[in-house]
Amino acid sequence: MKMTLLYIVLAALMAACGSTGQAPASETTAPAEQAAINHSAFDGNGAYELTRQQCEFGPRVPGTPAHAKCADWLMATLQASCDTVILQTGTVQTATEGPLGIKNIIGVINPDASQRLLLMAHWDTRPWADNDPDPANHSKPVMGANDGASGVGVLLQLAKQLRADSTSLGVDILLVDAEDMGITDNDESWALGAQYWAQHPHVAGYKPLFGILLDMVGASDATFTREYFSVQYAGGFVDAVWNCAAGDHFVNSQGGAITDDHVFVNKAGIPCIDIIDMRTDSETGFCSVWHTVNDTMDGISATTLGEVGQTLLNVIAALEQ
Repeated sequence: MKMTLLYIVLAALMAACGSTGQAPASETTAPAEQAAINHSAFDGNGAYELTRQQCEFGPRVPGTPAHAKCADWLMATLQASCDTVILQTGTVQTATEGPLGIKNIIGVINPDASQRLLLMAHWDTRPWADNDPDPANHSKPVMGANDGASGVGVLLQLAKQLRADSTSLGVDILLVDAEDMGITDNDESWALGAQYWAQHPHVAGYKPLFGILLDMVGASDATFTREYFSVQYAGGFVDAVWNCAAGDHFVNSQGGAITDDHVFVNKAGIPCIDIIDMRTDSETGFCSVWHTVNDTMDGISATTLGEVGQTLLNVIAALEQ
């Protein structure tokens, strides 16, 4: 992206969301729903229902029947809202399971628009609940209501609303597979679907304005701080998105570093930030149900999903101006 376009995009986001160009000084950002005046308010209950429907398939571990059935459902759900839906298949090498077939799913809105926004979430779930307090559960799969389904639920609902309200912006919704097959101390073993897509984008030479990754965005007590790698790679976009933030879950402070899908997208030359629930009061740095059998719909809040979705609508509305 040319630097002039970068500055224009950042300026548009800052202006539309009411910022002077500086990160807000208060601990939490102010709601910016007014930026999305051309769109209906985001439906957090709709996102909750779409999150629940994913969990109805069971854990979506790559290679399982539940994973295959959910892939078909995701394709059909996106086809009802997007102009084009692409199923990208490939094979990746896991750290513990050998070669693995994956399915990345891309929903394309306004394919002919030159200015595009990339929105991402991973849709797979972890095969092992290895952070569960009960060792007997360590070999059981994770349901992934928060870690996987929540981000996907927000993006599916967003696509539905963009279809109803229409947008002039090009939006690409990328649901990546095999994010959660990783092991400790091996950064390259995570985000395998995103790594595959970064090497094989669905459009040759694909260059959106920037990207936003959603990961674990459904907990009632979620805390969305500014993730370290997001700031390092795409700090201006972190500022802009946080200034468009809706609700008090977006905290204006520096968070930790996480090797997530966005890292490999940034390495491919596309600026991408991560909206992810990270905790300073947790040994793992995440919520208590992370990588446990308790990551179920019991922990999902429609209010939190609504605030994240509204933030994305605010960003889209700002880019439309």
